[in-house]
Amino acid sequence: MKSRRSGKPGKLKRARTTKNDVDVSVTPVAAGALTDWAVSCLTALKVPKRDAALIAGSLVQTSLWGVDSHGIARLGHYLSRIEAGSIEPRPKIRIKRTGPCTAQVDGGHGHGIVICHRAMDEAIALAKKNGIGAVGVSNSTHCGAAALYGRQAACAGLIGIAFTHSDAFVAPHRGTKKFLGTNPICITVPTGDPECPLCLDMATSAVPFNRIMNYRREGRPLQPGWALDAQGKPTVDAAAVGCLLPLAGHKGYAMAFMIDLLCGPLNGMPFGPHIPEMYRGLDKRRKLGSFYIAIDPQRFFGGKKLPAVAKRMARQARAQPRATSSEPVLAPGDPELLTAQNRGQNGIPIEPGLREEMQRWSEKLHVPTIWQSASV
Repeated sequence: MKSRRSGKPGKLKRARTTKNDVDVSVTPVAAGALTDWAVSCLTALKVPKRDAALIAGSLVQTSLWGVDSHGIARLGHYLSRIEAGSIEPRPKIRIKRTGPCTAQVDGGHGHGIVICHRAMDEAIALAKKNGIGAVGVSNSTHCGAAALYGRQAACAGLIGIAFTHSDAFVAPHRGTKKFLGTNPICITVPTGDPECPLCLDMATSAVPFNRIMNYRREGRPLQPGWALDAQGKPTVDAAAVGCLLPLAGHKGYAMAFMIDLLCGPLNGMPFGPHIPEMYRGLDKRRKLGSFYIAIDPQRFFGGKKLPAVAKRMARQARAQPRATSSEPVLAPGDPELLTAQNRGQNGIPIEPGLREEMQRWSEKLHVPTIWQSASV
């Protein structure tokens, strides 16, 4: 996936923004500069340039969408795991077709973004040949935003469904201790415009755990209703979080439970509390699974008209009466599209803690820093 390059970093100006009543100084950086920097870091750790470009472009594209919990902020963690040996920089990815519409991908403990793009490629190929493709993934690692893979299918004119799971971060409904992962689901429907499919991408927890990590790094308070502390009490202190709460109580919990079964045990991988932790034991293999489905809409009665109808449905939704004049009604995928337009023009905001982390990696890997060219 290629990130959008928008201007030179030197043309961007430092901005001030307020989030959760905390004034945070940020440095906007152009997508192209971030992508080049990330590729340099990854190739310095022996990741093949093609894979490095895919990983970097995917992370930067995710940041352009405004999904900062899964964007460029995660690169440092990936680099640490490559150094520690739990992510193979040059994995042996094996694909086995198990039926006319099914396949299994063994990721060889490589980078999840590389593995899961390959898996959705396989699902797309099966769907174009036989109408539907369902592909399970084993021996993977953190794969970033699920929307990367749903949109991959939509760009091919197909309906895309993507599931993944994680180690235990989330308490079950009525529970106080972590048991399931944030276990997201993505569904995309093509609209005829590859850049603008309808796209649902949501965690089954109140928020992604990576957002907690971002807030912890920047010293921000959480919103009420997101998390519990180690004693199972509600907390807004990011440093005190013991687990997250499920989305919408029993509904998010039940969704996460079923997604874990599809991603873990179905693919021979562990579930919830038996998955090695993301941020501890960096030398341990993650043993993550995921599950991808591509569907050819042309195989159904309404398939030929589906993109046009999806576009019309979204347009009619946006025209619905507003509850407040300042907040328009949006269709699934609109927030990411609007944020990408803004950040494509004005740069991706890099907050102080992340900037310091990126600087440390530049020095450690002997990679030129981008801050001299980014406006301060």
